Amino acid sequence: MHFTINGQSHEAEVDVRTSLLDLCREHLGLTGSKKGCDHGQCGACTMLVDGRRINSCLTLAVMHQDDEIVTIEGLGTPENLHPLQSAFVRHDGYQCGYCTPGQICSAVGMLDEVKKGWPSHASADLTGASLDNAEISERMSGNICRCAAYPNIVDAIREVADASAKVDA
Repeated sequence: MHFTINGQSHEAEVDVRTSLLDLCREHLGLTGSKKGCDHGQCGACTMLVDGRRINSCLTLAVMHQDDEIVTIEGLGTPENLHPLQSAFVRHDGYQCGYCTPGQICSAVGMLDEVKKGWPSHASADLTGASLDNAEISERMSGNICRCAAYPNIVDAIREVADASAKVDA
Protein backbone atom coordinates (compact mmCIF):
# COMPACT_ATOMS: atom_id res chain seq x y z
CA MET A 1 0.00 0.00 0.00
CA HIS A 2 1.09 3.56 -0.68
CA PHE A 3 0.59 6.46 1.71
CA THR A 4 1.48 10.16 1.77
CA ILE A 5 2.28 11.10 5.34
CA ASN A 6 3.76 14.45 6.35
CA GLY A 7 4.42 15.18 2.69
CA GLN A 8 6.51 12.03 2.20
CA SER A 9 5.66 8.93 0.23
CA HIS A 10 5.59 5.65 2.18
CA GLU A 11 5.11 2.06 1.03
CA ALA A 12 3.95 -0.54 3.54
CA GLU A 13 2.74 -4.09 3.41
CA VAL A 14 0.32 -4.36 6.28
CA ASP A 15 -2.76 -6.37 7.11
CA VAL A 16 -5.89 -4.65 5.77
CA ARG A 17 -7.19 -4.56 9.36
CA THR A 18 -4.32 -2.30 10.49
CA SER A 19 -5.46 1.04 11.88
CA LEU A 20 -3.92 4.25 10.62
CA LEU A 21 -2.44 4.76 14.10
CA ASP A 22 -0.77 1.35 14.11
CA LEU A 23 0.54 1.88 10.56
CA CYS A 24 2.24 5.10 11.63
CA ARG A 25 3.52 3.93 15.00
CA GLU A 26 4.43 0.30 14.40
CA HIS A 27 5.33 0.19 10.71
CA LEU A 28 6.62 3.67 9.87
CA GLY A 29 8.23 4.71 13.17
CA LEU A 30 6.07 7.84 13.52
CA THR A 31 5.45 7.52 17.25
CA GLY A 32 4.35 11.09 18.00
CA SER A 33 0.67 10.21 17.87
CA LYS A 34 -0.21 8.21 20.95
CA LYS A 35 -2.39 5.18 21.55
CA GLY A 36 -4.46 6.19 24.54
CA CYS A 37 -7.71 4.29 24.77
CA ASP A 38 -7.77 2.60 21.32
CA HIS A 39 -11.54 3.26 21.30
CA GLY A 40 -11.69 6.82 19.89
CA GLN A 41 -12.63 8.34 23.23
CA CYS A 42 -9.49 10.20 24.31
CA GLY A 43 -8.13 11.92 21.19
CA ALA A 44 -4.46 11.09 21.87
CA CYS A 45 -4.26 9.56 18.38
CA THR A 46 -5.70 12.56 16.51
CA MET A 47 -4.20 13.11 13.05
CA LEU A 48 -5.18 15.29 10.12
CA VAL A 49 -6.44 13.51 7.03
CA ASP A 50 -7.06 15.81 4.07
CA GLY A 51 -7.13 18.66 6.58
CA ARG A 52 -9.76 17.11 8.82
CA ARG A 53 -9.01 15.78 12.28
CA ILE A 54 -9.72 12.14 12.90
CA ASN A 55 -9.15 9.55 15.59
CA SER A 56 -6.57 7.43 13.79
CA CYS A 57 -7.20 4.44 16.06
CA LEU A 58 -10.70 4.09 14.60
CA THR A 59 -9.88 4.15 10.90
CA LEU A 60 -8.23 1.55 8.74
CA ALA A 61 -5.01 2.60 7.03
CA VAL A 62 -6.16 1.01 3.76
CA MET A 63 -8.98 3.60 3.59
CA HIS A 64 -6.47 6.46 3.39
CA GLN A 65 -4.09 5.42 0.61
CA ASP A 66 -4.99 8.42 -1.54
CA ASP A 67 -5.27 10.92 1.30
CA GLU A 68 -2.85 13.54 2.63
CA ILE A 69 -2.08 12.47 6.20
CA VAL A 70 -0.40 14.77 8.73
CA THR A 71 0.83 13.62 12.13
CA ILE A 72 2.38 15.77 14.85
CA GLU A 73 5.78 15.11 13.23
CA GLY A 74 4.55 16.89 10.10
CA LEU A 75 3.48 20.13 11.77
CA GLY A 76 6.83 21.53 12.82
CA THR A 77 10.42 20.78 13.69
CA PRO A 78 12.37 21.46 16.88
CA GLU A 79 14.03 24.37 15.05
CA ASN A 80 10.79 25.67 13.52
CA LEU A 81 7.78 24.84 15.69
CA HIS A 82 4.22 25.19 14.43
CA PRO A 83 2.58 28.23 16.11
CA LEU A 84 0.38 25.93 18.21
CA GLN A 85 3.41 23.94 19.37
CA SER A 86 5.10 27.18 20.46
CA ALA A 87 1.95 28.37 22.21
CA PHE A 88 1.58 25.06 24.07
CA VAL A 89 5.13 25.49 25.38
CA ARG A 90 4.55 29.13 26.40
CA HIS A 91 1.27 28.34 28.17
CA ASP A 92 2.38 25.03 29.71
CA GLY A 93 -0.36 23.26 27.80
CA TYR A 94 1.58 20.04 27.58
CA GLN A 95 2.00 19.00 31.25
CA CYS A 96 2.97 15.30 31.01
CA GLY A 97 2.89 15.53 27.20
CA TYR A 98 1.03 12.31 26.45
CA CYS A 99 -2.08 13.94 25.00
CA THR A 100 -0.24 16.91 23.51
CA PRO A 101 0.26 15.57 19.95
CA GLY A 102 -3.44 14.80 19.65
CA GLN A 103 -4.42 18.08 21.27
CA ILE A 104 -2.25 20.07 18.86
CA CYS A 105 -3.41 18.18 15.75
CA SER A 106 -7.00 18.59 16.89
CA ALA A 107 -6.49 22.32 17.49
CA VAL A 108 -4.99 22.76 14.00
CA GLY A 109 -8.04 21.05 12.51
CA MET A 110 -10.41 22.99 14.75
CA LEU A 111 -8.95 26.36 13.76
CA ASP A 112 -9.34 25.37 10.11
CA GLU A 113 -13.00 24.46 10.74
CA VAL A 114 -13.58 27.87 12.30
CA LYS A 115 -11.90 29.64 9.35
CA LYS A 116 -14.26 27.76 7.04
CA GLY A 117 -17.20 29.00 9.13
CA TRP A 118 -18.33 25.58 10.31
CA PRO A 119 -20.49 25.93 13.42
CA SER A 120 -20.38 23.57 16.40
CA HIS A 121 -22.95 22.66 19.01
CA ALA A 122 -21.82 25.69 21.02
CA SER A 123 -21.99 28.19 18.12
CA ALA A 124 -24.43 31.03 18.71
CA ASP A 125 -25.72 30.85 15.13
CA LEU A 126 -25.31 28.51 12.19
CA THR A 127 -23.62 31.03 9.87
CA GLY A 128 -20.27 30.90 11.61
CA ALA A 129 -18.47 30.70 14.89
CA SER A 130 -16.96 33.24 17.21
CA LEU A 131 -14.06 31.57 18.93
CA ASP A 132 -14.82 32.18 22.59
CA ASN A 133 -13.75 29.85 25.39
CA ALA A 134 -17.02 27.88 25.23
CA GLU A 135 -16.53 27.32 21.50
CA ILE A 136 -12.91 26.19 21.95
CA SER A 137 -13.89 23.85 24.80
CA GLU A 138 -16.74 22.32 22.77
CA ARG A 139 -14.60 21.77 19.70
CA MET A 140 -11.76 20.25 21.75
CA SER A 141 -14.05 18.09 23.91
CA GLY A 142 -12.96 14.88 22.19
CA ASN A 143 -9.40 15.34 23.45
CA ILE A 144 -8.84 14.32 27.05
CA CYS A 145 -5.98 15.65 29.17
CA ARG A 146 -5.45 13.55 32.27
CA CYS A 147 -3.30 16.28 33.82
CA ALA A 148 -6.18 18.80 33.60
CA ALA A 149 -4.18 21.36 31.62
CA TYR A 150 -7.39 22.50 29.89
CA PRO A 151 -7.15 26.20 30.88
CA ASN A 152 -3.58 26.30 29.54
CA ILE A 153 -4.58 24.47 26.35
CA VAL A 154 -7.46 26.90 25.77
CA ASP A 155 -5.09 29.85 26.37
CA ALA A 156 -2.62 28.45 23.83
CA ILE A 157 -5.33 27.93 21.22
CA ARG A 158 -6.78 31.38 21.90
CA GLU A 159 -3.36 32.99 21.42
CA VAL A 160 -2.89 31.35 18.02
CA ALA A 161 -6.49 32.02 16.97
CA ASP A 162 -6.20 35.69 17.93
CA ALA A 163 -2.88 36.05 16.10
CA SER A 164 -4.34 34.35 13.03
CA ALA A 165 -7.40 36.60 13.10
CA LYS A 166 -5.14 39.68 13.11
CA VAL A 167 -3.22 38.35 10.09
CA ASP A 168 -6.43 37.51 8.20
CA ALA A 169 -7.98 40.95 8.91
